[in-house]
Amino acid sequence: MTEARQTAARRLPAPGRPVPVSTYRVQLGADMTLDDVAGRVPYLASLGVTHVYLSPVLTAAPGSTHGYDVVAHDEVSPVLGGLPALRRLADAAHGAGLGLVLDIVPNHMAVPTPVWHNTALWSVLADGPASPYAAWFDVDWSAGDGAVLMPVLGDRIGAVVARGEIELVEQDVPGHGTCTVLRYHDHVFPVREGTEALPLVELLERQHYRLAYWRVADEELNYRRFFDVGTLVAVRVEDPEVFDATHRLVLDLLADGTLDGLRIDHPDGLADPAGYLARLHEASGGAWVVVEKILEGEEDLPPDWATAGTTGYDALWRIQQTFVDPGGAAPLGALMHRLTGDASDDYAHVAEQAKREVVDGPLYAEVYRLTTLAASICADDLRLRDHTWRALHECLVELLVASERYRSYVVPGEQVHPDSVAALEHAATLARTRMSAERAATMDVLVDLLLGREVGSAGRTRGVRRDELVVRFQQTCGAVTAKGVEDTAYYRWTHLVGLCEVGGEPARFALTPTDLAAWAARQQVAAPLAMTTLSTHDTKRGEDTRNRLGVLSELPSEWAALVARVRAATASARSSRVDGRTEQWVWQTLAGTWTEAGPIPLDRLEPYLTKAMREAKSHTFWTAPDEAYEAAVLELARHALADPVVTGLFTEWEVRTRTAVRAATLGTKLVQLTLPGVPDVYQGSEMAEPTLVDPDNRRHVPLEPLVTRLARLDDGAGPRDLSDEKLLVTSRALRLRRSMPEAFVGPEAGYVPLPHSSGQTITYARTVADDPRVAVVATRLAASVDRLGGWADHTVGLPEGRWVDVLTGTEVDGGIVPVAPLLERLPVALLVREADA
Repeated sequence: MTEARQTAARRLPAPGRPVPVSTYRVQLGADMTLDDVAGRVPYLASLGVTHVYLSPVLTAAPGSTHGYDVVAHDEVSPVLGGLPALRRLADAAHGAGLGLVLDIVPNHMAVPTPVWHNTALWSVLADGPASPYAAWFDVDWSAGDGAVLMPVLGDRIGAVVARGEIELVEQDVPGHGTCTVLRYHDHVFPVREGTEALPLVELLERQHYRLAYWRVADEELNYRRFFDVGTLVAVRVEDPEVFDATHRLVLDLLADGTLDGLRIDHPDGLADPAGYLARLHEASGGAWVVVEKILEGEEDLPPDWATAGTTGYDALWRIQQTFVDPGGAAPLGALMHRLTGDASDDYAHVAEQAKREVVDGPLYAEVYRLTTLAASICADDLRLRDHTWRALHECLVELLVASERYRSYVVPGEQVHPDSVAALEHAATLARTRMSAERAATMDVLVDLLLGREVGSAGRTRGVRRDELVVRFQQTCGAVTAKGVEDTAYYRWTHLVGLCEVGGEPARFALTPTDLAAWAARQQVAAPLAMTTLSTHDTKRGEDTRNRLGVLSELPSEWAALVARVRAATASARSSRVDGRTEQWVWQTLAGTWTEAGPIPLDRLEPYLTKAMREAKSHTFWTAPDEAYEAAVLELARHALADPVVTGLFTEWEVRTRTAVRAATLGTKLVQLTLPGVPDVYQGSEMAEPTLVDPDNRRHVPLEPLVTRLARLDDGAGPRDLSDEKLLVTSRALRLRRSMPEAFVGPEAGYVPLPHSSGQTITYARTVADDPRVAVVATRLAASVDRLGGWADHTVGLPEGRWVDVLTGTEVDGGIVPVAPLLERLPVALLVREADA
């Protein structure tokens, strides 16, 4: 079997396994339990989805708002209703013809407060390497004097002990009875057997863990964590016993039909993602599985990964940027330069600087550990001994900063794919331009080590430390990219802030319909059952916010004029502390969230701006907030929303852009729901409601307004507003998919671009065995259409037959069809061949 055919086979579930036709993501929590979701099943069935997509359900740390901080893999969270509630939800869903998809977290567990909530971790802290759970966690027992670093103290330990803040007490510990423990405020830790009677200082030194000042974690941490989050400890699912223990419940739920598929959180953090997915495929009987994977640029999913595909960030940015006007790049770049000093081609430098700061700051401990590992390899080989710790450290830093992908996908002992070799060598070439020529030989050695090549003494390619270096470099590379780019540079780059999205490509300002069509055609062949999305619990902004921001590119001169007038009106309230980047951020955020109802409420705007400022890490930080700076920015925002001149200008802008926003809102949604793949509708995104980054995008979504709107539309009422129109498009597209799955996820489903005469249309057909069954027409860049006086004599070429628009009831014969009458009532059309309607 050829590699292409092997890869294609890995992208498909086993025969007979359920495949979602569409999903609807719900965020579970104390205000959205599993029984609450069961109560929403009738609405979701009416909406047209085939599967309910659940956020993590396993027991999480106390007070968790998201479920990604798991503490017990063998229990469905009691907060959510426990296993009985999950069974009730499954029964309700199955009774309505729906299935369930579950989000799971194999990479990490929580370090909760108190730690005893995580039974496995408590055991490791109590018994060290002798614990039956010692293999679960990625701890370097050779570092830190063989003690797990617990960086929880608010001050250096000497000061904390001197103040008597650490106490030896008797306390009831669930599952262990009354125990002697160490208590530091809300933190509770086990005491190593036999040390209870020692003086406190000696007792602390004899534990299997080391209590330390929280800042120590960035320099001396000896366990792998999730990115730079010390309260999330990595799990070694590459160990078969750990895999079995942490997946048993989920696999049982797949086996008994409670679940139909899985979404895998952050597989890049695993030691061997390909091995993990292969094991999961076998253990699950070939269930439908998608992975939260960021693909950079034109990067493809690794061919040896047994998965249907990604969770859809690759679709998100391409759809979004197809609805951005490339003509806006230069004017918006000029505006950015005037306010911030950043030039349009500075993005790469901004990202590089952010990655350097992350490597030198919150991820220093990981880079230090990598360097020490590489240095020990070289020190033990005479031929490599002169490559010093410092030289290796400099090369590792430059290589991590230059790497453009989350991983290089090298598995020790296996042949390295040419794409991985090329990606790593490309990064090394770039890194060398930033270093002295003296370091070139060390970089060569490092690249060879990271690719598992023979280097040093003859025949040396493998070894425990060499293999570990290969794996840890890739794990660190993903963390540097995520924290440096997505969580730092994306909050600094203001060309068009909506482009700074998870998995995005802000350096590519816009795409053409041809670009999107080429990607979609490849996707139909390479990963036809991957997920597509526009909004998730992790996106920096919801789709409706990005659509409003995208319109800035269509009217850049008018936007620049508005900004000038807003700046003049707010000059007296704009402190010298407020920098240009943050000011840009404020104005674009207001534009992205200003609706017919007015601006976003301050109780949502202010927390968002505070988070954005701290994520940018330019003037204020989570660990060291600059209160004066933050206050100046928030005061500017408050003043703007209280100033009638400013509110008048933004209200006029909302009216001016309403037509373009409508086209982008409905167009992006229809395209996402009909492109190759399995589309996900994030909770509440079936209506036009601008949202911002979490926790704003995870707010509770009331059910009754959705039910009322959909019922009114189903009774034949016309849409009253943009939310009604978006709900109409969403429900009709989802219902069409459900009634005609063979055209979207069937083995003979196809995608074919349709001819059109205007660059302002996106047109394609979904086919079954090359027979066109569904046609899509969407407007892009509606402001350009208005400037040109409408559609004039522009046309689209529909396949032969009689077609019915399921959104409006309009009927049309195939052939060369004028666009204007087709899009008279809505800026989009979803056409079904009459024989199939």
